[in-house]
This record gives sequence, structure tokens and C-alpha cells, in this order.
Amino acid sequence: MAGVGSVVDVQGTVADGFEPVRDAFAANFTRHGERGAAMVLYREGEKVVDLWGGTKAPDTKTPETKTPETKAPETKAPDDGESDPGPSGGGPEPWTQDTAQVVRSVTKGVAAAVPLLLHQRGQLDLDGRVSTYWPEFKAAGKERVLVRHLLAHRTGVPVLDTPLTPAEAVDGISGPRAVAAQRPVWEPGTAHGYHAQTYSWLLGELVRRVTGRTIGRWIAEEIARPLGLDLWLGLPEAQRGRVGRIAAVEALAAPTAHGPRIRPKRSVAEAYRDPESLTRRAFAAITPLPDENDPAYLAAELPASGGVATAEALARFYAALIGPLPSARTARSGGRLFAPATLTMARTEESAGPDRVLVVGTRYGLGYMLHGPACPLLGPGSFGHPGRGGSLAFADPEARIGFAYVTNGMRRGVTADPRAQALVRAVRTSLAAREE
Repeated sequence: MAGVGSVVDVQGTVADGFEPVRDAFAANFTRHGERGAAMVLYREGEKVVDLWGGTKAPDTKTPETKTPETKAPETKAPDDGESDPGPSGGGPEPWTQDTAQVVRSVTKGVAAAVPLLLHQRGQLDLDGRVSTYWPEFKAAGKERVLVRHLLAHRTGVPVLDTPLTPAEAVDGISGPRAVAAQRPVWEPGTAHGYHAQTYSWLLGELVRRVTGRTIGRWIAEEIARPLGLDLWLGLPEAQRGRVGRIAAVEALAAPTAHGPRIRPKRSVAEAYRDPESLTRRAFAAITPLPDENDPAYLAAELPASGGVATAEALARFYAALIGPLPSARTARSGGRLFAPATLTMARTEESAGPDRVLVVGTRYGLGYMLHGPACPLLGPGSFGHPGRGGSLAFADPEARIGFAYVTNGMRRGVTADPRAQALVRAVRTSLAAREE
């Protein structure tokens, strides 16, 4: 389906053999209505794909694309901390290599590394009760909730009887107090359901009780800074100019030659329409919905949805979970974050089957979504997290890759966005060809 708007000049580089990824990225603008996006792939600790294009703020036109020449990418120098000054001329500001983006629930995958690393360092017992670290949490029948239940979406508190206002959601007090007082909607540990918003206060407060630091500060000091990542949970004011605006965009009607049109199952659609369903209530734990472009929201530390990152940072983060990074500024394991045992725990299935919130069948490890029909990743061993609206980041230890795609055009749906899936398929094709 040809585009009819302004031309998108896709920038960046791909290593030999990864040309299908470049082609899929470019095609997303014309086939799937992409507005602004970036995609980065690490393989065996080295960057092999680095692509970006479009504008920092979604527009209403359907763009055409130009694609870059193929060449091996160079490693990007660490950011100097200055904000992007933007273009000197008129027109929409282009997405650049340094553009960062709100990544919604992709944040959960970054945040999940914190309790796993605390466990790896002997500071947190995954089989311990949450109330051991946070005594107030045992109220209303939650005294038996384990730390692993929290990470695997088995706590039973995906909703709040009294939703928080946007201001309360970011004040650091109201959220933890609300989830501590909330009575579970199922017996903890007996079922699972996506804790879309409450995950912020559950995990954030647990980390604060264990470490004495906020989760955003812990990520900055223990992960982002040592690895040289442009990734923030709590965006500094100096970085605001780099951040693209997010907005809802409508999907284009793609011809069947480009793949099947995805429609939600009737049960899923009904759950989203029903104001009393766990689905609607889970996503409405903050009511009214917050303005995700608001500086106050960006500055908050909401590990369920408020992370800001570049595609480069997310791909590098996942590459560091599974293997060393030659250029990492850390002495720990040559830049590798997870010890082998921790990596095994992260992607060992903890929850599977019908999700009481998302309705469809989902699979979770400890804090990570696992490969499956509801969240297709590269292969059976992949683990990571999608963001509602389109973004996706994950690792695959067997393929030795770290993958990240970020977008400012928010589509309907939580998992399996067609733009992200087109890129995953292209990566799979490229890797298979290299093995021949």
C-alpha cells in the first residue's frame, strides 16, 4: 500500500546480512502508518542494526520512505547529557539517533532486572514474603504474597477499588499506600493477571524498602550509568528536549499480501468495553488517564509504564543481561548483568494460561513476558516486554541478541503490534540466512 504523504528518510546502518531488517523498518511507514520510530539490534555484544526515521511528534499524514545504504554500524559514543536543540528551520522536528521515547510497559522489563539483581547479590529472597520487607503490605489478606508472585503478576491486586488521580499516581506515597490496603481480587498465587498500572507501586515500594533507594535511582546508579545507557526512570529536566511526543495513531488497512489483519477476539473487545471488568479496571487504576507527555509524568518513577529510553539503550540493556558488552563501563562480569542462574530464573515460566486481565493466554517468567502466541518474540527462549501501543524490547540468549523497537505512534493493543512483529520476522529471516 503506497504512502501519500511526506517522504520519510530512514537513517542509520545495518551490517551485512541484516538488510531485511532495514527493509521491514522502512515498510512500516508505508504499510503500517508509522510516524516516528527507531530500532536497534545487538548480536554477540556488538551493534548490527541501528535505524531511525520519521518525526519526534506523530502527524496525520501517511509517509513514504527512503532507505539508507547498507554498511556496518559504528558504536555510538555515550551521550554528553545535553538536550537536542532541534532543527533550525520550520516543519516537524525529525527523529534523530539520540531521540528518546516514553516506552510504556517496556519499562517493566528494565525494572524487573532490579529485584533479580538484588537476589543475585543476596539482598532479596524471591521466595520470601513481600510483607517481610514491607510490613504494611500484609493487610487485607495479602500476608502470604511472595516476592515471586509480585514479579509473575500473581499478587491479585491488578486493580484499585478507588483509582488514583494522575497527581496521586506520581507523588510516591498514595500508590504504595493504595496497593498495601487493597484486597486481592483472587487468592494470591493461585492465578495470574497483568498488573498494568499497580506494578509501579508494588515493585517500586518493594525496592525502596529493600535498598533505601528509589527504583529510578537504583537503575541510574547500578545499570544505566555503568552501561552508558540513555535510559531513565524519572527523566531529568535537562533531557526533556530529546524526548518525542507520543500520540494515538490509526492503523492502515494493509493488503492481505503483507500479512493477516489483526482483530481482537470478541471476548477481549468486550472486556475492554465493560467498565466493571478487570481489564478496564486494571488500566484505569489511574483515572483520568495521565498525560504521558507531561513533564511531571516523565519525571515520576513509575516502573510499570513511565520509562524513557532510546532504542539503542534498550537493545544494549538486553544484550547486557545475557552476555558481556566489550565497551561497557563496568568491572562486573565485563558488562554482563545476569549470572547464568539469574538468567535461567528470569525466563523460567512462572505463570501461563488465561490471563485474568488481558483475557488471552499469556506467559510470564520473573518480571518478563515469555515467547508465545500472545507475545511472539524471536523464539522459545526469548524474554522481554512489550509496551501498550507498539514498543518492544527483548533478549534471546540462544540467538545471542538484544532487540529494541520504540515508536511514538500508539496503536491499540498491548502485545503483538504488527510493526514490531514485522521487525522480529525480519531479524529471524536474517539470522536464519547467516546460519546457512
